[in-house]
Amino acid sequence: MSVPALVRHAAHALPRATGTAAVLLLGAVAVAAVGVLAPTSLTLALVVALVFVVVALSVHEPAAVPVLAMPASVVVERVGGGGIDLSLSDFALFAAFWAALLLAKRPFSRPMRTLLWLSAAYQAATAFTVLVNPYLANTVEWFHAWLSVGGALVVGWAVGRSGRAGLGLTLFLLPCLGIALLTLAKAASQLAAGDTGPVYLETPYPMHKNFVGMLLAVAALVAYARPSWVRWPRWFALGSFWLCTAGAFGAQARQALVGLAVGVIVLSLRREPHRRRSRLILLAALPALYVVYLAVREQLESGNRFNSANQRLEWYADAIEVWQRNPWFGMGLRWWSSERTEFVFQPPNAELEMLSAAGVVGLAGFLLLFVGGLVPLWRMDPRFGNLAVTLLLVRFVSGQFDLFWVAVQVSVPFLLIGVCLGAEEHARAAASGTPDEVGGRAPDRALGRVPALVPARVPAPRPRPAEVAP
Repeated sequence: MSVPALVRHAAHALPRATGTAAVLLLGAVAVAAVGVLAPTSLTLALVVALVFVVVALSVHEPAAVPVLAMPASVVVERVGGGGIDLSLSDFALFAAFWAALLLAKRPFSRPMRTLLWLSAAYQAATAFTVLVNPYLANTVEWFHAWLSVGGALVVGWAVGRSGRAGLGLTLFLLPCLGIALLTLAKAASQLAAGDTGPVYLETPYPMHKNFVGMLLAVAALVAYARPSWVRWPRWFALGSFWLCTAGAFGAQARQALVGLAVGVIVLSLRREPHRRRSRLILLAALPALYVVYLAVREQLESGNRFNSANQRLEWYADAIEVWQRNPWFGMGLRWWSSERTEFVFQPPNAELEMLSAAGVVGLAGFLLLFVGGLVPLWRMDPRFGNLAVTLLLVRFVSGQFDLFWVAVQVSVPFLLIGVCLGAEEHARAAASGTPDEVGGRAPDRALGRVPALVPARVPAPRPRPAEVAP
């Protein structure tokens, strides 16, 4: 081996040796700390051990914490009180955000920067209502919205840019499949008892039917998209799609079914290199929209003012009344939980929620975030952009019929969009031959042999036979 080769080998081996030594040192410290704390407080000892494990994993693999946050992102169990009512998903996302911010690869791609600037514009627009309406829940929700959008994007970017996009999406999908199985089992038991109503899960933690339906709709779209860079077997993606779709129908969340149908239509109509999707599924998506329409019309004509459709109409009118009390800046984020009005409901429509909470200024920032965010995602490479566009559009569409700013239902789509953005940049680095900064690993190997993006002025390879996707 030549001298230059020996020097390069030593340069690559030194960080690995340093990282291994750091992990061993942290392990020794963790064992000693647990030994000291265990006799007096076992809980504290376990927390200290967990912190040391997380730090050790980050030393060995910088994207470890963001990747581990992917399955935790679906845990909607709520903790806290007194105006600080957050989910365990929020806490996992918060921890992963700081790890991603410190350790994720830079620079951000142009679409990623655009989305972050749009998120900042939304935060600036809603800052007025925080200043005009000073109370705890308002301030907490302002930071929560930032975490659910900007924080989730950064965490997803860290997963995709590190070459762990396939692993991250798999870890996200697996708990969703478990929730789908639980939903179908509960629906079957209810049906056997003569109950045809929606499903509200109690195990392993309480889950509302609208949360279950929306989460499973997103998971079904991820499986249906089956990005080539994830490298899932066709049987796994197809089985996951139908299982999550069945779970969404079992939950009977109509807004989730509308979003799922819209997402399938978008994915079926948008072209993708070397893949041709069968459009026969449109024969099922369009009738599903019609079935939802018939169900809503039946409720509106029933004369029952307390069913979900008529109740929404009453809430729409009440939300407009709340907005008129402060048209420009609104009554504050989460005004319904602050006893600032006689109303105690969260408006089941995205625009009415923004008008009543943050006024015309806040609504302008909201529309800029979601409508403006579609532009950079639409211009991405279709292999990465199709899923990203669909997720953002579906969240916006479903938010027309139900609560919008709800834990997990906002953060999960932006988390997955961040994964798509990071994966595209990782593939671009592989195409340009840029070496991976961590351990000298080749980018295409880290992503699982992703086909390289075709650089400018380089002839594209001869097209392969089209793959027919589900």
